[in-house]
Amino acid sequence: MTASRLSRRDWGLLAAAALLAGCSSAPRKGAGPGPAPSPQALNLDGELREALLARTMLVVNTPYTYGGNSPDGGFDCSGLIQWAVGGITESRLPRTTAQWAQFSNPVGSRSLQRGDFVFFNTLGSRYSHMGIFVGNGQFVHAPSSGGTVQRVRMDNPYFARRFTEARSIFA
Repeated sequence: MTASRLSRRDWGLLAAAALLAGCSSAPRKGAGPGPAPSPQALNLDGELREALLARTMLVVNTPYTYGGNSPDGGFDCSGLIQWAVGGITESRLPRTTAQWAQFSNPVGSRSLQRGDFVFFNTLGSRYSHMGIFVGNGQFVHAPSSGGTVQRVRMDNPYFARRFTEARSIFA
């Protein structure tokens, strides 16, 4: 989907998300460098960041479902990303968290912007969980069984200890 094809409702949600999120702040530094910039990185137009955020905020409170990738069926963390990004591009998209790392470029923690991805080591792997940074030190993710898509602070003790790096699909 391009900005010219956004519906009036999407534009309204986009404006509301921008007002609610305000200015962003960076999380603490990650645990070392990750993969190098990828030749297959999406490098989408930066103007699509707010469309990504608006789409992401539409599904906050949607139930977590392992392997899920739709508002009707629920989401797991990478399924949420696949669905949200799928609404702003027609590119073929990865499915797993590790694949998303390959389709994105590293971002320094001081350069983190709204719409960038944040990765966490929750299962002994650098890319075992991910979310979308929404500004004000917060990210949106699909947590685990029994949970719902939610907005969480980057300095939440659980996630702050497990943060590995930030990456971006935007040029």
